[in-house]
Amino acid sequence: MLKPLLARVHQKYRTVGFPDQPPVLPDRMRGRPEIDSTKCPEGCRSCADACPTEAITIGDKGVRLDLGRCLFCPECERACPEGAIRMTPEHRLAVSRREALVLGPEPFQLAQALEQKTRKLFGRSLKLRQVSAGGCNGCEADVNVLNTVVFDLGRFGIQFVASPRHADGLLVTGPVTCNMDSALRATYEAVPPPRLVIALGACAISGGPYAGHPEQRNGADGLFPVDLYIPGCPPHPITILDGLLRLLGRIDSSC
Repeated sequence: MLKPLLARVHQKYRTVGFPDQPPVLPDRMRGRPEIDSTKCPEGCRSCADACPTEAITIGDKGVRLDLGRCLFCPECERACPEGAIRMTPEHRLAVSRREALVLGPEPFQLAQALEQKTRKLFGRSLKLRQVSAGGCNGCEADVNVLNTVVFDLGRFGIQFVASPRHADGLLVTGPVTCNMDSALRATYEAVPPPRLVIALGACAISGGPYAGHPEQRNGADGLFPVDLYIPGCPPHPITILDGLLRLLGRIDSSC
């Protein structure tokens, strides 16, 4: 009995203070990219040509980057001769609308809280059924990390459940392979309405590196309405937690 108590004293308090305190993120964290189109040489397409998922487009309004397709690799940053694109440690990435994931000159619109009536239902107790629809286990691993003592997702009233009939919504990872199509649809139908859908990671949002492949559905968006998009490959656990808390109105949308 004494040894566990001594170990607990030695470990001290392990749960992060987020969202009341700013998160402590690794130095190598690659978060939301920053684009300065004024630095782009005329006719240059280095960043777009380097992007493995065609997330970058160049048009009359300058460079646009689709975070829903972005793998957060540094290839565009390395390819740009003028440093017009750079990766930042900004962890706040979740949005409510698919089009809000396209970075441009407009301000980035973070996820908005659910309407008041829905928030009354889910604000204090949100049960989610997580479905890996052909994922590589990257996003799934970071979702699982939220249940550890470091992040302690349960302190916010958010839990993952085994049965969709006990859930308030789905958290989908993976590009939705053809083999998982019917299973995911059946799981969605089993969740009692009103239900939420969260698309987590580039694959679940757009198909990621598999976009356009005939054996997958390019994510969950084409199957049913999505309430929250959390981009990344995979998104950091703090990014996931930030998105979930914004959805529930636990973080001010202006922050």
